Amino acid sequence: MSTNEAKKKVEDDEEEKKKGGELLFCGSTCWEAVGRRKGVLEGNLVSPTRLRPLVGVDIRFVASGCVSCHCVALDVEGRCYTWGRNEKGQLGHGDTIQRDRPTIVSEFLKYKIIKAGAGRSHTVVVTEDGNSLAFGWNKHGQLGSGSTRNEIESSPVRCLVSQVTNTACGAEFTVWLSATEGASILTAGLPQYGQLGHGTDNEYNAKDSSVRLVYESQPRPRAIATLSGETIVKVACGTNHTVAVDMNGYVFTWGFGGYGRLGHREQKDEWVPRRIEVFQKHNVLPPNAVVSACTAGGGQLYMWGKLKNTGDDWMYPKPLMDLSGWNLRCMDSGNMFHFVGADSSCISWGHAQYGELGYGPTGQKSSAIPRKVDILEGMHVISVACGMGHSMVIVDRTNVGDRLDQLSINWGYMIR
Repeated sequence: MSTNEAKKKVEDDEEEKKKGGELLFCGSTCWEAVGRRKGVLEGNLVSPTRLRPLVGVDIRFVASGCVSCHCVALDVEGRCYTWGRNEKGQLGHGDTIQRDRPTIVSEFLKYKIIKAGAGRSHTVVVTEDGNSLAFGWNKHGQLGSGSTRNEIESSPVRCLVSQVTNTACGAEFTVWLSATEGASILTAGLPQYGQLGHGTDNEYNAKDSSVRLVYESQPRPRAIATLSGETIVKVACGTNHTVAVDMNGYVFTWGFGGYGRLGHREQKDEWVPRRIEVFQKHNVLPPNAVVSACTAGGGQLYMWGKLKNTGDDWMYPKPLMDLSGWNLRCMDSGNMFHFVGADSSCISWGHAQYGELGYGPTGQKSSAIPRKVDILEGMHVISVACGMGHSMVIVDRTNVGDRLDQLSINWGYMIR
């Protein structure tokens, strides 16, 4: 595919997202327990399911995170819906009450929300006019408000950034992309593994102990100096690391390097962005590349890091041959599983416990290799997002006949 063809495809994908589609959900709805105890939890939706509050609503964007037990959905009108765990106010409703149903964040009705990111217990959104707001846990300054005075912000606060085009969240840190000259990427939050990209982990000894180490929070978003000459166009976060792509298609990673998740053939933490060698020459990513934590794909999907519970780690990006030749349009990764929208199929694989792969009641729970989600075969997937034990898929309503009507509808209350 030529550069012009790739750019045209990017434009088509953006137009597609603007019109939105139907949101489907699979995985655990037992928000207070998922990720905290082993065993089979109640409230698992093992097939892609429509959510009653969003039936017929044109959803254009969904967000969660590999350690997130909450969900964010944006409709074409710019309204923001949140649901799930809310112990730190990460749903933005001014309280810490769990929501089992997608619920509009009323404070955002005066804005048009176009992008969102979700961390372990915080949420960040971007407005159409380039502002950013955040809510949830702020112990490490991950909301980017310039202060950690309030450990929990259950209502949205303004992030100290401008001309924002996108955002992504790690567990306790946040990344913003900005059109501001000389500051295309900014970070705030916990610097423990160097995931903020500023050349330090801000480690020091606690005053009451010579051995207990603490990490100084960074509540004010700060531009990454070593990327000041680059225009970053894509970004994704893992729990404690970041993947970014510049306008030339070069891939940078930094943060926690365990299991080879940074793709540099070693397990060393990187405190400043480092360009991945594999993508420096003939494998430079095209403009239509899809980027997720430890994954990158144009016409070919590359993966690296700890991909399975058993076996060797992939210390540098390797092509996943199972998906060679597929037209990969969207992808996201959960805690140990992946979802891809490609051609007229939806594909998932990985280690799963709660039905988050969407294979249905008679299908297998986990899969070591990519498999089609049969019930969605023939549907056009617009966007996907994965969290801790759950997946969200947006499908185009056109040319599906009555197939959406055949899918189950969950009325928004946890199944017991």
